[in-house]
Amino acid sequence: MQQLMQQQGIRRLLVLSGEPQWCRQQAQQLAASLAGDWPWVGENPPAGLQPLASGAVRTLLGQERLHAVFDATTALDVEALAALAGTLRAGSWLLLLTPPWRQWHQQPDADSLRWSDCPQPITTPHFIHHLQRHLAADSEVTLWRQDESLELAALPERPPWQVPDGRPTAEQQRLLEQLLNASAGVWVLTAARGRGKSTLAGMLVANTTLTCWITGPSRAATDVAGEWAQGRAQFWAPDTLLAHCREHDVSGVGWLLVDEAAAIPGPLLQQLVSYFPRVLLTTTVQGYEGTGRGFLLKFCAGLPSFRPLGLRQPMRWAEGDALERVIDNALLFNEQPAWRATDQAVRFSLVEQSALCADPQRLARFYALLSSAHYRTSPLDLRRLMDAPGMHFGLAQVEEDVVGALWLVDEGGLSAELAHEVWAGRRRPRGNLVAQSLAAHGGQWWAPTLRSRRITRIAVLPALRQQGIARRLIAQQRQQAQGLDFLSVSFGYTEPLWRFWQSCGFELVRIGSKTEASSGCYTAMAILALSEQGEALRYAAHKHLARDWRWLQQRVALQLEITGDDGDTQLSEDDWRELAGFSFAHRPLEASLGALQRLLLASGLPLPALRGHLQQQRTTAECVTQFGLSGQKALLRHWRLEAAQALEQVDAQHCLRWRNWAQSQLLQ
Repeated sequence: MQQLMQQQGIRRLLVLSGEPQWCRQQAQQLAASLAGDWPWVGENPPAGLQPLASGAVRTLLGQERLHAVFDATTALDVEALAALAGTLRAGSWLLLLTPPWRQWHQQPDADSLRWSDCPQPITTPHFIHHLQRHLAADSEVTLWRQDESLELAALPERPPWQVPDGRPTAEQQRLLEQLLNASAGVWVLTAARGRGKSTLAGMLVANTTLTCWITGPSRAATDVAGEWAQGRAQFWAPDTLLAHCREHDVSGVGWLLVDEAAAIPGPLLQQLVSYFPRVLLTTTVQGYEGTGRGFLLKFCAGLPSFRPLGLRQPMRWAEGDALERVIDNALLFNEQPAWRATDQAVRFSLVEQSALCADPQRLARFYALLSSAHYRTSPLDLRRLMDAPGMHFGLAQVEEDVVGALWLVDEGGLSAELAHEVWAGRRRPRGNLVAQSLAAHGGQWWAPTLRSRRITRIAVLPALRQQGIARRLIAQQRQQAQGLDFLSVSFGYTEPLWRFWQSCGFELVRIGSKTEASSGCYTAMAILALSEQGEALRYAAHKHLARDWRWLQQRVALQLEITGDDGDTQLSEDDWRELAGFSFAHRPLEASLGALQRLLLASGLPLPALRGHLQQQRTTAECVTQFGLSGQKALLRHWRLEAAQALEQVDAQHCLRWRNWAQSQLLQ
């Protein structure tokens, strides 16, 4: 069978389903009977097989292997599964070890600890049923259960595969000629895995007389391009390259090649592109790093101009490859049919997790819309969407097409004791992104005790944007919310995005002081009150932000007007609580920035370390050197000590009261 697969140029999946020891024994015997590389993804591989942790599978990107084992008996990391499949060359078997078939959906999945925000592994019945359905429906997938004999599924007849001979295909040659004749510009090459994107990039280097540099998310990700470039392309790490560009003239470099561009933070990539006369970006259309379609829509749309290129013909395996098909189907990598304009009205609905997962076609269209709008979408999101607790969805549909998608997650409901620990910086339980952030960074210690829902994703079909669909999806959630105190959203701040959330009724309550690595934007959080308690939180959080903004904006490069009582420099009770949290608990300096500035105005003490950093704008490194400290942790302890001294000097009795409150483990 393996010889026939080699002749046809395909790869196949063999599922071994049973008790872990039985699965391991069969896999070990099969690996011993077939020559190959046989990396084993999972814990404790048998002796003689190459161990590979699921988190390390990406180190194989750009490389090829013959045969592999993926042990999913205790944990199924679907990103690693897809990545492993992408490294296997024609003629390969992928062995997937699973729990007993009928009990699989009832077994906790250890991988859920990465994405469910639960302290213990959870069962994942929706995704497992979905995966089993696709595995069972594919005629070229072989399922071997422990209580059954092995019967290999037959291969359909296919013409012999023409093994690549090292020369460019007709498709590659056409693009290569186009690039070699390019005068200047940005080209974006998207294709599914195994289509020869990196090979084409390397061929470009080998055939041009221009100087070429190459970058990517890692050196390993550029190995294939580097090999085809015959050593003529200098590799740079993205951040190192950007630093070099800022200090040197790089206009003499003919081409910058960026492999797997969607895996590089957009702002960094945007800056790199601007320095070079010719740029070729390559990225996977849809996969475990994110989606190239979303990359085209979101990142490339911000370029002055770019020219899209594509490759369709597989290089490492033949058309109709069985392994690629089943992975694409199971992880919803396939393109959905193009939307056709119609005069039918848009209808809106609230959908719960079980109902969404029970309708495969609607699920695929919902997920495809999210993928196209957010190019960081990955199979991790699919797992979370299908099985993580507390998920809620809003859909806008025209006939069967999903034209608008809203995804929310429950937050809050923590005990007062745990909320206090979050505020004090002593605990950060999983989940509750906005609710915990308002306590840990915004000062509203009680925020996690309220019940809320955070909007984690929202997307509208491009052809129907600017028609109010997104606002109606949010309005529907607002009207139908039962027992909630507020809705929230966390986003990378841009003015158009903030205008949208503002038009939906949200109030800005927090701005982070550092930019996100993925977006290059400052994190912004906003809430929409739904109850009296929610309104009290909105008022307090916005007031806190407005009072602190005059000092916070020294660290935030945003032209943003935040109105409020920012002229009030007197120490309030809220300030005392903040300062006690900084001085006697573990709250970070950034969270207490405004209160510390007001403390410096109220105190007559020298406080050289705090004043040097906050009033005289000395960097942490300069402060460490000035005071002869061992590092930033020692500096933070020094700052806390100075703040405590200042509080005691301002009002010793008040200081003792708030110190006891900040250090208490339980609220009285």
